[in-house]
Amino acid sequence: MNPYIIIPARNEEKHIAAVINNTKQYGQNIIVVDDGSTDQTSILAKQAGAITLTHKINLGKGSAMKTGCEYAIQQGATHLIVMDADGQHDPKEIPSLLQALTNHDIVFGTRNMPNSMPFVMRFGNKFINKTLHFFHNINIEDSQCGYRAFTTQTYPKIRWDAQDYFVETEMTIRAGKQKLKYVQHPIQTIYNDKYKGTTIFDGIQIVAKMLGSKLIK
Repeated sequence: MNPYIIIPARNEEKHIAAVINNTKQYGQNIIVVDDGSTDQTSILAKQAGAITLTHKINLGKGSAMKTGCEYAIQQGATHLIVMDADGQHDPKEIPSLLQALTNHDIVFGTRNMPNSMPFVMRFGNKFINKTLHFFHNINIEDSQCGYRAFTTQTYPKIRWDAQDYFVETEMTIRAGKQKLKYVQHPIQTIYNDKYKGTTIFDGIQIVAKMLGSKLIK
């Protein structure tokens, strides 16, 4: 097994070094994709020992994830874990995610939706989950969680077109269409930055794209 951990990041100088240092004990192949940051994210990521790839301009989370995944595969990765750069995903879950991949194609992290999670995000996530089930007959509890693991054989089957926050939804829809074997894995989540992540506007866009399914071939 040769797992790589991909961390898309933009303006995460506050958290990125701690995230990398906390992740090292669970995997040495850590890739940070700096998606057009205007702060010290890249410098701090390199200093912390991560492989650091840089987008000169902000292309979006989906693009950053794709850059990281495809670089990892070129380096011989067999398993891919994607996690956020703001410290909300606990690296101690990585061994469990990899273990779950023994019998599955993809593992979806499922947050416990704590009270610390902004209400708008909790409501929006539930609405998106129900819409996803209604229109695509895919029933998962947390379609917007960015903590996921999949094999390199799975990647071409879920390879997304989305550049933005639609990436998680598109991955999920593709996994359903390809009839991939998946499992949900509960994770603990800590919200350090209340207003970061998807906004109401992002949620509206996600639902609109889901209904149209224009990105899914």
